[in-house]
Amino acid sequence: MGLILRHQQTIELVKARGYISIDELAQYFNVTPQTIRRDINQLADEGLLRRYHGGAAYDSSTVANTEYSMRAGQLLEEKRRIAEAVAKDVPDHASIFINIGTTTEAIAHALLQHSGLKVITNNLNVAKILSSKQDFEVMIASGRVRPDGGVIGQATADFFKQFKVDYALVGISGIDQDGTLLDFDFQEVCVSQAIMVGARKIFLAADSSKFGRNAMNRLASLDQVDRIYTDEMPEKVYFDRIKASGVPLIIAE
Repeated sequence: MGLILRHQQTIELVKARGYISIDELAQYFNVTPQTIRRDINQLADEGLLRRYHGGAAYDSSTVANTEYSMRAGQLLEEKRRIAEAVAKDVPDHASIFINIGTTTEAIAHALLQHSGLKVITNNLNVAKILSSKQDFEVMIASGRVRPDGGVIGQATADFFKQFKVDYALVGISGIDQDGTLLDFDFQEVCVSQAIMVGARKIFLAADSSKFGRNAMNRLASLDQVDRIYTDEMPEKVYFDRIKASGVPLIIAE
């Protein structure tokens, strides 16, 4: 199979699935993982896809997020490690906010080992996961329900403004080189901002694919969070920005 044809088919596969791993591509084309890594590096340098740890993804827009069904199946092991690291730093009997996202849903699963948590969320999936624990108190915000289970709107933001909790566990769609935290849905951003204001400590959970990912709406800045959790060391430009902000960076291994 010619190199150009393999490149074209790689782009088509990544577009169709949103994210695909190096091992899957290597099996599909019957070539070595090293060959696929070189292909991905070349295509990423040309701006045709995005290079992530262990694979490649395609971000078609700064306006619309990837479909939930695709996001839910991406970087599962990385999200699990991040979730366990976050959960370790949340004590029993804490009060917490949890926002929308597949990473925060992984955190919800990791929190099932805790006792006596009081949870307020705008994520129906998180509420379903955590309400299975009889010693947890789980509250769901009111508002408009999106197909992915997220609850958004002014009523949702106003709901969170009634509370002051110990921790906000938040996910994000993208992190810019200047340290800006970005998201796709303006109404979701308004809710997440209310969540951050109402928490004594803010833990940001962002897998490695979020560094450099573009979205249109500004949520906050890195220096507004208390800890950042990710699955691998970010590129130098992001690491330097995090270091300059003074925010602890936790690499989940």
